[in-house]
Parts: sequence; C-alpha cells; structure tokens
Amino acid sequence: MIDYSAQNKKAWEYNAYEFWVKQAGTPSERAEKDRENPIRMLRQYAGYFDKYTDIKVANICGSCGKKAIPLAILGAEVTIFDISEDNRRYALEVADAAQVSIDFVVGDVLEINMDKYRNYFDVVFMEGGVLHYFHDINEFMNIMYSLLKVGGKMICSDFHPFSKVCDLVGAKQPDMNYFSTEVFEGEMAHAPFYEEDIRQQMPKCSYRRYTVSEIINAVIGCGFTLQRFDEYPSWTNNKMPGEFTIVAGRL
Repeated sequence: MIDYSAQNKKAWEYNAYEFWVKQAGTPSERAEKDRENPIRMLRQYAGYFDKYTDIKVANICGSCGKKAIPLAILGAEVTIFDISEDNRRYALEVADAAQVSIDFVVGDVLEINMDKYRNYFDVVFMEGGVLHYFHDINEFMNIMYSLLKVGGKMICSDFHPFSKVCDLVGAKQPDMNYFSTEVFEGEMAHAPFYEEDIRQQMPKCSYRRYTVSEIINAVIGCGFTLQRFDEYPSWTNNKMPGEFTIVAGRL
C-alpha cells in the first residue's frame, strides 16, 4: 500500500463508526430511512441509473454505504470498495438491518484484485468527493475502466474543481491556484463536526485536486466515451458551481 493511502486509511478509521452513528443514526435507524424511500436517499444520482435490478455496481470509496444500501434495496448487486474498516462495520450493520446483502472490500482502490473484478461490473459509481484522495487521476480512471464490462458505464460525481479557488461545499480545504498540481495535507471530511480539541488530534488526509480538463482528459484518455457532463450549484451559494457528474461508457 502506497504511503498516502496508508495515511488516508489512518484518518478514515479515526472514530468513523461513532461519527456515522451520530450523523446518520444507529444502523437500524439509518436502515429504516433507506427502506422508506431508497430513491430519495440516492438524491439526484437516481436519474443516472437506467435500471437497478440485474446489475452489478462497484461503489468506489462507498464509505458507510449511504448510497450502496439504497441501491441494494432497489435490487442492485453492490460491492463497496473503501479503505476504512470502520466504514465497513457501519455499512454491513445497516445492510443487515435493512435486510439486504452488500459486499464490502476493504483496501486501496488502486490495488483492487483484477483477477476477480476485471470486466465484472455494469456500473462504476462514486460520489461525495473521491478524486482528491488519488494523486494520479489517469491511473485511477484506468482502474475504473478495467472494472467495467463492455457496455457498462461510470457515474462519477464529485466536488466541482471551482472549489480549488473557493470552498463553496464546506470541504475545509485551502483555496489555491486553480492550476496548481500541489499535493497537500488537509482535514478529513468529518473533522469539522468534532470539538476543537479532538479535531486538532485527528489524522490528516493527503489530497491532490484537479481541474476540469484534467478530469475529462483522464476519462477520455483511458478509453471511455464521454456521455454527459452535468454541473450542480453549491450547497452554500446557488449562483456558483459546487458539484459535477460525469457519465462515461465503455464500448
């Protein structure tokens, strides 16, 4: 496991289970919400799925299962790939309470077992700020491409690159030159939810943030056919971009 991956794993296993219980509810409480309206729990991402049944979905950096479990309730066969054992514990407990089954592979996404998972999935799906955890976006996108069956598609939703110059999604990362290729250390996503004394003790993550052109060219460069590029307003200022979604197919 490469050094920055080990660093990010340490950060994402710092009280993560307790955090999800506090923010999302106990596993049984979260499962009840997921079962009540799984489409609503998928938010805008529901519109990017052609169907839910008879498909295999790779949920990349799927965290606590907040999207994987609604997908499973709707009939998809979902495998989460994520670096955190704490995330796995919470996700599997929610899935059990929701009476669905998901697979959860703990490890570095860059080291996915391709003997098992090459050309395996109908959909590769990620959301919520994933790309900045990987320092070589071309390597990352090549792996996403390899996971898909011919005819499959990738749904990649992430923080808009505009956030490099203005943090409009509350990611608590420093503003920088839009074209910077700097790798830097920053707080993990849920650090701001803790008291200051605990927050100061939390391990840092290692980040690399990308421009729009770097992301799109990485998608095209590994062989994907770009199908859609949608932009969404920031949570804090609807006049500014906050998120984007790329849909790309493997032909």
